[in-house]
Amino acid sequence: MDASIPPSRGLTIKREFARRGVSISQWARAHGYSSQLVYQVLAGRKRCIRGQCHEIAVRLGLKDGVLGTVADIDALGAAADPCPRPSDGKEGAP
Repeated sequence: MDASIPPSRGLTIKREFARRGVSISQWARAHGYSSQLVYQVLAGRKRCIRGQCHEIAVRLGLKDGVLGTVADIDALGAAADPCPRPSDGKEGAP
């Protein structure tokens, strides 16, 4: 599976940075990322499946996704029972 960002989409984002007068390095620092990593994502050299590459791609609108932590995923699992137990029809019976 190749989940890298096509270079043409990265070029569109680079043009938007230029249009707004913001450097990619400024954006990277403001969000706590290495500017080198942001450039690699924009160039399509990273797969952007997980971790900071995924976060960068989602924040820049290069891919659909959700930002969160492992703890968030644990909480989701507790909230939704993936295997509900079938009712035996005896609930509330004396």
